[in-house]
Amino acid sequence: MDLFGDLPEPERSPRPAAGSLDTSISQMVKNEGKGAKRKTSEEEKNGSEELVEKKVCKASSAIFGLKGYVAERKGEREEMQDAHVILNDITEECKPPSSLITRVSYFAVFDGHGGIRASKFAAQNLHQNLIRKFPKGDVISVEKTVKRCLLDTFKHTDEEFLKQASSQKPAWKDGSTATCVLAVDNILYIANLGDSRAILCRYNEESQKHAALSLSKEHNPTQYEERMRIQKAGGNVRDGRVLGVLEVSRSIGDGQYKRCGVTSVPDIRRCQLTPNDRFILLACDGLFKVFTPEEAVNFILSCLEDEKIQSREGKPAVDARYEAACNRLANKAVQRGSADNVTVMVVRIGH
Repeated sequence: MDLFGDLPEPERSPRPAAGSLDTSISQMVKNEGKGAKRKTSEEEKNGSEELVEKKVCKASSAIFGLKGYVAERKGEREEMQDAHVILNDITEECKPPSSLITRVSYFAVFDGHGGIRASKFAAQNLHQNLIRKFPKGDVISVEKTVKRCLLDTFKHTDEEFLKQASSQKPAWKDGSTATCVLAVDNILYIANLGDSRAILCRYNEESQKHAALSLSKEHNPTQYEERMRIQKAGGNVRDGRVLGVLEVSRSIGDGQYKRCGVTSVPDIRRCQLTPNDRFILLACDGLFKVFTPEEAVNFILSCLEDEKIQSREGKPAVDARYEAACNRLANKAVQRGSADNVTVMVVRIGH
């Protein structure tokens, strides 16, 4: 049984989208691959042979460059409770096994509720915990090890915050969603809690249009599996909320709801990047209350193709356009009446 909710890859051989703005040159993969599950000495031998074969096959492939841009707006809220992290390259910090992994990147958006402390804590600590837990030695399966690392990281970060929150007088009641994209070479691992979302813009050759591919799964108490878990724990769902109050069914923090089935165990999905992929959009629900994923992706594309956007202070034109896309989309969300905080992060995929 597969460990992940894998996302689809194009059926046909991909080709770069025409008119792509991305011009960064990708570095070459040194070695990359994964082994099979180890049960017997014979399977271990076969796994080693598969590992060598995959290294040879992938030696000529290139790692896509990733660079994040962000804009945030307080909107009609009294305070900004969102937080975010952009780490374009944390390979040195992670110290991964060089024979398997060439580049590691991390991008995350956190949407706080009940205060800013949970989202701020997650933004400051989750990636630090991830770096400490990241696989350092040789591993049989990169995918399996990375998933375990993400699960342990979310659990540890939540426990740390809850311990700090309960020690306060009065105890903190803050909570936060979390949508994180961990890029290991050309594989994306998307870990998600709550209703912030990650979307991939992928060019579809058959339709010759860009499509919005959802990378994350939203968690709200009205979903059957979420409601069943909450009810089994002794909680209930009223008016679409946990105990009639909490709007999400998974989060970091929210200590008073953890006994009611609210959990910090993320959904984890895996997605293979292709030359047809343009960018990744991460955003809180403040954006998606007034934009569909397709509308948001098309809005960003229109900004990237706007030749009137000029670079400033010696910045490359492509950077200026991505920055403008983030700012314009965040502004438009506020103009459309989103009463929530709005955070828009776009990660450019360079070819």
